[in-house]
Order: sequence, then C-alpha cells, then structure tokens
Amino acid sequence: MAERSTAAVDVADNSGDEPLTAQADQSTADGVAQNRERDTDNKEAQGSGGTESPGKASPPELHSGHKLARRYRLEECVTRLDGFSSWRAVDEKLRRAVGVHILPADHSRARSVLAAARSSALLGDPRFVQVLDAVEENDLVYVVHEWLPDATELTTLLAPGPLEPHDAYQMVSQIAAAMAAAHREGLAHLRLNPNAVLRTSSGQWRIRGLAVNAALRGITSDTPQRTDTEAIGALLYAGLTQRWPYESDAYGLSGLPKDVGLIAPDQVRAGVHRGLSELSMRALVNDGATASRHESACTTPEELVKAIGEMPRIRPPEPAFTAPPEYQHTTYQQGTYGRPAPHPGATQVMATPPPPLQSRTGRALKWAVSALLIAALGLGSWQLADALMDQGNKSDDTNQTQTTDDNDKGGDKTKPTKTLGIEEAQEYVASGDAQAPGDVKLTYDGDSSTYWRTKRYNAGPTLAPYKPGVGIVYDLGSSQEISTASIGLRYPGNNTTVKLYATDSLSPSTGVDGMTEIGTATTKDNSLTVKASKTVKTQYVLLWITAVPYAPTDGFSGAGYKQAVTDVTFKG
Repeated sequence: MAERSTAAVDVADNSGDEPLTAQADQSTADGVAQNRERDTDNKEAQGSGGTESPGKASPPELHSGHKLARRYRLEECVTRLDGFSSWRAVDEKLRRAVGVHILPADHSRARSVLAAARSSALLGDPRFVQVLDAVEENDLVYVVHEWLPDATELTTLLAPGPLEPHDAYQMVSQIAAAMAAAHREGLAHLRLNPNAVLRTSSGQWRIRGLAVNAALRGITSDTPQRTDTEAIGALLYAGLTQRWPYESDAYGLSGLPKDVGLIAPDQVRAGVHRGLSELSMRALVNDGATASRHESACTTPEELVKAIGEMPRIRPPEPAFTAPPEYQHTTYQQGTYGRPAPHPGATQVMATPPPPLQSRTGRALKWAVSALLIAALGLGSWQLADALMDQGNKSDDTNQTQTTDDNDKGGDKTKPTKTLGIEEAQEYVASGDAQAPGDVKLTYDGDSSTYWRTKRYNAGPTLAPYKPGVGIVYDLGSSQEISTASIGLRYPGNNTTVKLYATDSLSPSTGVDGMTEIGTATTKDNSLTVKASKTVKTQYVLLWITAVPYAPTDGFSGAGYKQAVTDVTFKG
C-alpha cells in the first residue's frame, strides 16, 4: 500500500528551487560552519560540470508532462544531482504552480527526506516556503512545496549592488525571527544561503528548504543552532557588502581577499551601517571572527533576535522630494500682462490689458454676487443674535448644570484623536497553518470589498482547541499611543472576539502570553470597535481573533465558524 501524507493544501501559489546543475553536492559530516560548503555551493550555483558519486541510486526517468499521483504535472527540471531531481510543476487539482523534489524510494536519504518534509509541514509558519505534500508511491519519494512566482532570490537582488540599510535590517530581522521559531520546534535549516532566501513583491522575506534541503544532500550538524546563526551572519554580510565573507567566490559574489581573514563589513565597503556591520560580525564569530567592538557572540538565532531588538530601528529612506513646477508670476509693469521681460534686441509688442467687465452679463453677475453677500450677512447676523439670546436664557436658568463653564475652567476635555498610518503588516501564526498571509494587505487598502479571511472551523465560536487564535501584526511606523481600533468584518453575527496586544516586531519574539494587552471587545454585527483599557505606546499591534461566528457557504468555503476582516483603522 502506498504511503501518503498530505500537509496543508489551502496555501497560496508559490516558488522555485535552486538552479539546474549537474554537479554532485558534497555531504558534510557536521555542517557546523557554512563556509565549509561554500566551494560546493558555488559550483552548484554556477552550474559547473561533474558526475554523480558511484554507487548512488540513479535518478528516476522522468520528463516534462509526466504526472505524479494523477495530479502534479512536471513542467521543467531545475536541479538534477546526487540521485534526486527538483522540478517546477502544476497542481492540476488546485490549478497552481508548485515545486517538487523527487528521488527513488530506495535512495539512502529517502527516509530522512520524508521525515524532514513532514516535520517542516507541521510547523506551518508562513515565513517559510510551505511543504504541501510528502509522498512515497510507485517506487518514488517526492516532496511538493510552494512556488512563489512573485519572489526574488537574494542572489538576484544582490547582482546590481548591496542592499539598502533598511532592506538589510528587514531581512536579518525576519530571517532570524523565523529561524528562532523553527529551532524552538526542533527544526534546523543547515543550508541557509542566498539561494534559499526570497523576497516577495510585498517586501516579506521567505525561507525555502527548511530541513528538506539539508536532508536531500545528507547534511547534518552536532550544533544546528550555531550553524544556522552563522549562516544568517553570512547573509547579512553579503547584503551589506555584495561580498561573500570567505575567500572563495560563491553565489555570484566575490570572496574576500586572500590571507586577510574576516574583516568587518564597514571596513570592506564605505557607507555600511555600523550597527548592522557589528551584528554580522557577532553572528560570524562562530567561525573564528573577532567581534570588533567587544560585544558577545551570537551563537543561536534567539540570541541574534535579542541583539537585533536592542538596536535602534532603522527607518526606510525618505521618498525623494520633487520640486513643484515654478509658478509664473503675473506682472503689470508698463501695460504688460503676464509677459516675461523681452530679450535684448527683440521687438516689443505691447499687449493691451483686458477691458473691465462692463457688458450686460457682467453687470448682472455683479448684482447677483452683491445680493448673495447681503443675504449671507443677514443670515449670519440673525444666527448670532439667536445664539446670544439662547445663551442669555441658559444663564438665567439657575437650575441648569454649567458644563460649558466647568470645561472652560479646566475640567475634562475630550482629547482629539488622529488616524494612525499603517506601514506594513504580517500574519501572526501561533501554531498550525497560516490562514491567508497573502491577503493581509487587503485589510488596510481602503477598499471594503477586499478582505483577509480565516479558514473554516467545524466547531466554535471559540477557536480553541483548534487554535489559540488567529491574527495580524500591524506596523504603525513609529511608537504610538493607541486609543481605539475600528475593524470591519465580512460575516455578521454573535461572538466575534478581538483582542489588541502591543508587541515588539512584525515577527514577535514572544507568544501572546508575553505581550501587553491593549483592549478587547466582542461584536454582534459586522463591525467592531476595540477601545484601549489602558495607555500603551507601541509601534507594533497584534489584532488577535479568538472567537468567530457561524457563517453560511460562500465562494471560498462551506458553512462553518469563520470570519474575514475587511478594514482596520487605528486611532490615537
């Protein structure tokens, strides 16, 4: 009987794999230092020739158009080496592009690849390219994963030059937080290089090949956290300098000069952000580098996340200011009308000023304007008199509470509120699968017809025990005091419960229990206002949904407990 395990199938369309090569990758005994693979990785990335190791199982005879499980149609082979192949394919059932790794069932790594794929699928973190299926059937083992057509590899992003400081800061923040979350679940990458890091069109960074890429190549490590931390340091180094932090060239990047050792990024390239330069050295210290400014080394992704949190946040560059076109002043010198000064020697032609408006139409227009002005003055005088009389009546009423006078004397006044801008947002996944991470931006696009939706649940209204909750983290751009949040909802009804929490980043370093609650509310309609129960200033706000109403079948899912958020507005 064929063995089959299917992981989350309700995931957005998705990304590619590494370049097609014929070079056999070298396995490593421990994988501790990422630079120990750099020569092999570079040959693989550049497509240099090679042959498979003797005694390895031959790759299955597959071709474009071949169909797996009567569902996945192979389109293009992107990698073929060391007994396995990777393909771009089409999931004909869900009509979307996917990626597929294939190897013979009797391959020495087949068991470990299946185990790694299933563990990665269970993580369900949207910051990683998701494993959708892990199957053994017909003497083949294959792993199906997302294919992200709108994403670009870091290798490609670095081709024209280094990253801007804000982009490099976002990359290292998101990658470190994602890897810290993976290691908390006992998962390591061990092959985290510029080919494995992608940036989507929305600016989010994604990691592909968690656990699976290393299993395909037989890479293991006695110190996996240390290995992945050093790899993140190398990614940041490359992003800041457009250089690979070792002597050999790799991933289209030049290595460092021979016999000079590992030098800080701000000594390699002028204008490198000093704090980020220092951060990369603290991660790379694992390979013998020396931290240049006496900070301790970061040996785990969690320590790296903490070090990033202690840095001042790097703001995005201000948009370039474009001066408005020069205003042409009108002049009335010597009978001219809006005419520039003549050039020397040019014949001057005098322009006659336009005659005053004296026609029958002009006279009628002047009378009409005068009448309107008189009427407006009369109306204003009448309203002023009425207001004064009304005020006098109020003064004569000794039994009336003088709220206005009390306020004027320094009593409580309603504090004016302002709408807070949202710079970006990201779905927060506490456990299990993501909901709809690609639709998060639709909650603040100003269009009430678009929305981010939850999945459908069979029981409710409380999401637990299926999930502790679902939600979105919003970046307000700077630390703000939140007074209220207005939330538009697609499905009306009882029991939509929303809580607001202050957190530390788009990818929070703590669970909900470690965040500061701002307020909570439950609705009976299709809109909801959450008022702050206490004064909290924060840049990042988690909108956390813990209960949803029962809703009928629609174009996305059957009847069940579910909700969708159309608009979110914060005020402070």
